[in-house]
Amino acid sequence: MLLEEIVAILAPERGGFYVDATVGAGGHAEALLERGPEIRLFALDRDPDALALAGERLARFAPRAELVEGNFADLEGLLEGFPAPAGVLADLGVSSMQLEEPARGFSFRREGPLDMRMGKTGRSAADVVAEADVSELTRILREYGEERMAAKIVRGIVEERVLGPISSTRQLARIVARAKGTREKIDPATRVFQALRIEVNQELQALSRFLAAAVNRLNAGGRLAVISYHSLEDRIVKEAFRRDSGVCLCPPKLPTCVCGTRRVLKLLTRRPLVPSEAERHRNPRSRSARLRVVKKLPSLSPRERAGVRG
Repeated sequence: MLLEEIVAILAPERGGFYVDATVGAGGHAEALLERGPEIRLFALDRDPDALALAGERLARFAPRAELVEGNFADLEGLLEGFPAPAGVLADLGVSSMQLEEPARGFSFRREGPLDMRMGKTGRSAADVVAEADVSELTRILREYGEERMAAKIVRGIVEERVLGPISSTRQLARIVARAKGTREKIDPATRVFQALRIEVNQELQALSRFLAAAVNRLNAGGRLAVISYHSLEDRIVKEAFRRDSGVCLCPPKLPTCVCGTRRVLKLLTRRPLVPSEAERHRNPRSRSARLRVVKKLPSLSPRERAGVRG
C-alpha cells in the first residue's frame, strides 16, 4: 500500500536504522532494505503467521533485518538498546492475508470462527459478543463502528445468544442483516465487524501509545509515516501530529492551553497522501488508505517547545 510514496518520503538512501512497526508480509520492509546495504531494519508484528511470511521474504537481508513478535504499543520497551530510528512506519488495520484466511475470523464474507485476534492470545470476538452486557456492546458498536443502528443490532445479538453461542462469522453477519436490512451500499455487517475487531485488539489505545513512543524514539530529522484506513484511526494520527507540531487543539474559549501541545515535529503532509488511481484500480482495498508523515525537529529550548494556540 502506497509503497512508492513510503520509500520516497522515508528516504532510506540516507542510511541508518529503520522500524517497520507492522511488517505484515514484508513488502514495505523489503523496499526499504533494497535501497542500500547500510540500512538496518527492526521489523515488528503481533501476528506470528505474518512474521513467519516476512521472515521468508526478508531472509536475504540477514543480518540487517531483525524480526520481533510484539505489539507496536510496546515500541518504547522493544527498542531498548537500539539506536534512534531514522524512520518509523506503521501500516494500520487488518491485512489482506488476515482477511482472506477464514480461520482468522476477520471477514463477514467467509465462514469461520468469530475470532478477529491479530495475535494468538487474549479474548476473541466471540468472547466479546458472549460476555459484554447490552450497554457495553452498544458502546462498542457506536464508538468503534459509528453504527447508527447499534441498539437494534445488540437486541438481536442478545436474543440469539440466549439460544446458544454466537461462534461463527456468517452467523453474526446474518444477525446483523436481520436487524438492519440491506438498504445500505456497503454490507450491513461492515461497521459491526470493524467495531469488534477494534475492541478485540484494543487498536485505538495501542495506536496512541505507539505514536507517543515513535515520536520519542526518533532521532532529529527522523520521519514517522502512518497509513490509516478509517476515520477513527486517521483522527488520532492527525491530532497527535498537529499537537506535537505546536498546534493547540483546545476549544478557543479556554484562556490557556491544556491539551499538551508541544513543538517537536514538522508536518510533511498538510493533507494526507492517497493512492494513485492506478493503485486504487489494482488494489481496491487501497481506496480508503491515508498516509500522514512528520519529521522530528532538533532539540529546542523550553521556550521554543512551548505550544502556541491556533
